[in-house]
Amino acid sequence: MKQSTTIWHIFGVVRCKCRCMASFFRNIIFAGCITIACSFVPFRTMEGVTGAMQSGNADALARYFDKMVDITLHDKMHAYSRSQAAAIIRDFFKCYDVESFEVAHKGMSNGAEYCVGKLQTRHGSFTTTILMRFRSDKKVLQELRFTGVR
Repeated sequence: MKQSTTIWHIFGVVRCKCRCMASFFRNIIFAGCITIACSFVPFRTMEGVTGAMQSGNADALARYFDKMVDITLHDKMHAYSRSQAAAIIRDFFKCYDVESFEVAHKGMSNGAEYCVGKLQTRHGSFTTTILMRFRSDKKVLQELRFTGVR
């Protein structure tokens, strides 16, 4: 007489008469658990960047920076390393004291995701353009433009 193997899972109990079937069900359940666990890994999204802009959190924003970031401030554009760009944005947020950020438009173009919004600070508002691209399977922020609204 063959022994049956009992497998517990979220839908109840499965009794298997052979070991290969029990192993198969265990593998299916394991693969399902891994799939569910991986679905909770945060993706680098424009929402994360806009959230950092809304709160004026330069460190949270810097997490999305590419190795080199183009920043345009006061009509002057420069390319900065990730750490330099983080320091520039930190100083900018500190000097201007961010009050809010409202997204005016979002879109995709040539494989890049962009966002145009209005950054309201204590000392005025800026039209802000954010450009993100995929770089080796993750989305990174490559360009930030702050244009003063007169």
